[in-house]
Amino acid sequence: MPMNYIQNPIIPGFNPDPSILRVGADFYIATSTFEWFPGIQLHHSRDLVNWKLIGHGLTSTTQLPLEGVENSGGIYAPSLTYCDGEFWLAYSIVYACRGETWMSTPAYVVKSKDINGPWSEPYPIGSFGFDPSIFHDADGRKHVVHMIWDGRKHVNNFGGIVVQELDPASMELVGKPKKVFSGTHLKGTEGPQVLRKDDWYYLVVAEGGTGYGHAITVARSRSVWGPFDVHPDNPILTAYLDETSLLQRAGHGFFVETQNGEWYLSHLATRPIYPEEYQKHYIGGRFGKGFSVLGRESNLQQIEWRDDWPYVVGGKAPQIRVAAPKLPRHTWSPSPTRVNFDSGPLPTDFQTLRAPLTSDWATFKADLGKLRIVGRHFLNSNFQQSLIARRIQHFNIQAETECTFLPTLPHHMAGLIVYYSSRSYYFLQITANDDGEKQLQLVYADNGSYDEHSDVVSINNDTIYLRVNFDGYRYQFRYSEDTKHWKRIGPALSAVPISDEGADDIFRFTGPMVGMFVSDVSGKGNTPTLGTLSTEKIDD
Repeated sequence: MPMNYIQNPIIPGFNPDPSILRVGADFYIATSTFEWFPGIQLHHSRDLVNWKLIGHGLTSTTQLPLEGVENSGGIYAPSLTYCDGEFWLAYSIVYACRGETWMSTPAYVVKSKDINGPWSEPYPIGSFGFDPSIFHDADGRKHVVHMIWDGRKHVNNFGGIVVQELDPASMELVGKPKKVFSGTHLKGTEGPQVLRKDDWYYLVVAEGGTGYGHAITVARSRSVWGPFDVHPDNPILTAYLDETSLLQRAGHGFFVETQNGEWYLSHLATRPIYPEEYQKHYIGGRFGKGFSVLGRESNLQQIEWRDDWPYVVGGKAPQIRVAAPKLPRHTWSPSPTRVNFDSGPLPTDFQTLRAPLTSDWATFKADLGKLRIVGRHFLNSNFQQSLIARRIQHFNIQAETECTFLPTLPHHMAGLIVYYSSRSYYFLQITANDDGEKQLQLVYADNGSYDEHSDVVSINNDTIYLRVNFDGYRYQFRYSEDTKHWKRIGPALSAVPISDEGADDIFRFTGPMVGMFVSDVSGKGNTPTLGTLSTEKIDD
């Protein structure tokens, strides 16, 4: 029997800021990717129930120059629109995002006649702040809608929303920008997108910050230039007042109408865990508890219209199960759990840090089905990372790889990594001691503090198999020399450091990734061969 409901999250794991769009019978969602390359994940559905990752909008360094960006810098909330046979993808690249001061956020738009690309080279569209969008009006005019970042002291850094006309022929901004909305008492006004319906212009923004006070605000006007009146029961979506909701931190999204006239609202949310041992030492979050160990995920809620205002069906709090639209169910073939690297490019669900995979640091070995990776900088660098990873999207997974490696110095490292940022990771590394003897050791960073576990295992085989199990609360690493007998190494490690709230840096916007990492800080480019990577969902 086909599913008659939408199960949230529709796109699990690190997939925040869903910008939703329908073109004919096809639905698309664009999500943020921050410092990961390629940029902006693109997802496809035909029923709003089943979703498939189909590619990325930004695939070249001219579209996406990311080297050197900070943790959780890079691509903030993109906006996906369609007009006159072309897809438009607006985005900003955040180069400076630390502290209450001025940010560096140049914004661009790329275009394509096909959602699968190729996408154009970027057109600059200003630099007021992050989260730009393009609004295509019925008269053919186009406007850039932008949040304002104000870096001055003693002001609200989230300075409101501006609109400026964009000439579609020259792709240049026209006239002066006009501030059309100052935000509400919720503050943190960002992520603006505009919908025109029945001669009303609806401004949809995220407010309250992307923590436990997150929300979606709606305002309307008879003109794209305002003035905008706020929804009489604003915000229309938030988990702020319902700490029992399984979905928390709900906000940031947009409306979509099905071909049958049904309306839905995309939004991000998290499914936090509440480990007792951290209650007294919790670092952030409204309720003094809760850790988003899978990152911010994409969700949908059903919308009804009353008096020309949108309302979430069932109330303001996000729901796990939502009535599905009356559309034929359309499922996709599941992605393979085990990936052989016999030829390029990388599978769609794999990404690299800040720069693309190029032959100077990684090559596909067709005869082995493996990657040969050249070691470069260690994890605390924002440059030249030899790291290839995919998202952890479920609370119970097992990931495994194999590594053929002959290290001779402590400077040579390769292995399996669970990564959130350069301040938060668990790395099971094959390396060597001062005498050149090969060994296996778990190293990690917790809240920016690097450490090494005392368990050190001497190994003799050229090829070692590495595994990590995640149960929603802890990561347990294992190793094997024959794939049959697996031994634990190190204790079960808390998932808290690999969560949005798991360190005292407030800018943590990504999510857990699992993959293969190689480093050679001797500068000689030691080249281990890392084999297949499997990431298998064990249970719901």
